[in-house]
Amino acid sequence: MPDRDPNPPGEANPERKLTAVLSADVAGFSRLMGTDETGTHQRLMAHRGIVEDAVAAHQGRVVGTAGDSVLADFPSVVQALAAAVDAQRALGEANGELSPKERLVFRVGINLGDVIVEGDDIFGDGVNIASRIEGLATPGGICVSDKVYEEVKNKLPLGFRDCGAHRFKNIAEPVHVYAVEAEGVAIGAVAVASTTPRRVARVGAAVGLALALG
Repeated sequence: MPDRDPNPPGEANPERKLTAVLSADVAGFSRLMGTDETGTHQRLMAHRGIVEDAVAAHQGRVVGTAGDSVLADFPSVVQALAAAVDAQRALGEANGELSPKERLVFRVGINLGDVIVEGDDIFGDGVNIASRIEGLATPGGICVSDKVYEEVKNKLPLGFRDCGAHRFKNIAEPVHVYAVEAEGVAIGAVAVASTTPRRVARVGAAVGLALALG
C-alpha cells in the first residue's frame, strides 16, 4: 500500500482524530494475478468481502480498497483487533475450501495513531505505520504496534510475540511490533529485529474473547 501523505490538499487546519487503523493486503498477490488473473480477482472480491464484514461487525469503517488492500479505522483498538482475529479465522475457513494455489492469504497490521481526516479518507503516519507493520506479519497473521499492545494486553485473552523494534522507511522513530497469537491465526512475523523475540502471554480478566468477537 502506498504511503498516505500526512499533508493532503485541503484546509490549512485539517480535521484530525486519534483512531485505530487496520491495514490488510494479500501476500504474493502479484504472483497470483500473473498465474490466474480472472480467478484471482474473483476470489479477491469474495475474500475482501469477508474482511469488510468483520470490520462492519466491530463498528469499523472501510476507508480504502486500492488493489488487493483493505484500509479501515475503528473507534477503539479492542474493536480493531477483534475484527482482525474474526477476519483471519473466517478467511482461513474460506481458504480451506480452495486448492493451495488458489488461496488468498491476508496479512494484517494495526496501529493506534493521530490521522488527518479528508472527507471519508484518512492520511498520515498513523496510517503509514499500520501499513509497514502489516508487511511484517506472517501470511494469515496479525501484527500490532506497541501502542495497540499496551491498550489490549489485559482486555483480550490473546498471546503476543515480541518482535522487537523496527525502523521503517519515512517513519522518524522506531516502532515496537508484536505478533498476535490466537487460535486460527498464523503466528509470527516475516522479519524480526536483531533482539531475540520473546513470547508474552496475556489473558484479559474482564472481557472474554467470545464477547469481544461477538
